[in-house]
Amino acid sequence: MGLSDIAAGIKSTTKQQTRTVATIDDTDISLSERLGDHESELPCTAVAATTVLEAYDAGAGIEAAATTAGIAPVTAAKTLYRCGKPGIMPLAPTGRQILRDWLAGQLSRVDALALTQTDEPTFALATYIETHEIIEPIADVTRRDTANSFCDHSSVSQHGKFAETSNDGANL
Repeated sequence: MGLSDIAAGIKSTTKQQTRTVATIDDTDISLSERLGDHESELPCTAVAATTVLEAYDAGAGIEAAATTAGIAPVTAAKTLYRCGKPGIMPLAPTGRQILRDWLAGQLSRVDALALTQTDEPTFALATYIETHEIIEPIADVTRRDTANSFCDHSSVSQHGKFAETSNDGANL
């Protein structure tokens, strides 16, 4: 078999297929829309969750955010956790391990409560957090909004507002 036999039937074209990277951009989806899409997974309504997140991001504590939304503080804490806000787990790493041991059936609830040195509501919140996942599509939007908020308030973006207060070095 010669080279011409091997190349028989092969055609050469000058046209190529255009290949591009597929992109998915959901930056136009608002937080309230995303919360509405996942309302069944939240411990409260999407409207209450939006209110809690907005109040919390504005600097309110969990109790104040809950009061603003008209829900219990523990529900607000659960909502913040499910939406990807860090720092909601009330137990330290040792306490979390004790909680995991209780969930695995290696400790009684009474022993787990005594070892974690916590009260029933705190233990219940920690249990909820340990047994539920963050809702990633919502967390993505909250991270995006937090990052955009940070960029809007950064010293780089504020430079233009204060440019007239600094000199350009000409007077030096």
